Amino acid sequence: MHYHGLSNIIHMKNIVMLMLMCFAFAKAYSQDVTGTWKTVDEKSGKVKSHVEIYKNGDKYYGKILKVLSEKGAEYSKCTSCEGKLKDQPLEGLVIMEGLEKHGKMYKGGSVVDPESGKSYDCKIWLNEDNPDLLMVRGYVLFIYRTQTWERI
Repeated sequence: MHYHGLSNIIHMKNIVMLMLMCFAFAKAYSQDVTGTWKTVDEKSGKVKSHVEIYKNGDKYYGKILKVLSEKGAEYSKCTSCEGKLKDQPLEGLVIMEGLEKHGKMYKGGSVVDPESGKSYDCKIWLNEDNPDLLMVRGYVLFIYRTQTWERI
């Protein structure tokens, strides 16, 4: 009788372990692009800004939460931007809009480079080896540039 109770305890521990492993796998697998990301200057290696990627309806957007690259930059405006973004404060500026999820890729939207004011077609995806790295590609026709953003 004593051994039968011990067998049930071991069996229950195995079930609990299996459930915990499933939850851990599901969490890792379900990571998406939403959250806060830091952008890094490719030349200096310094963090330039924090950008929040968020979902609104079926589309994904990105806005600058904080500018870190230069003193007083939090008060800077998008002077190079055109249209509705012209002279808007950088902090709070929606620089990425209209992305839709297609498998592991988010595309069909646009991204604005607040330094040049230019708008590009955009697609983003998580790095397959590290889901805390976001690949952000801006492109015109077949010419593109890809940046890597890091999850905060």
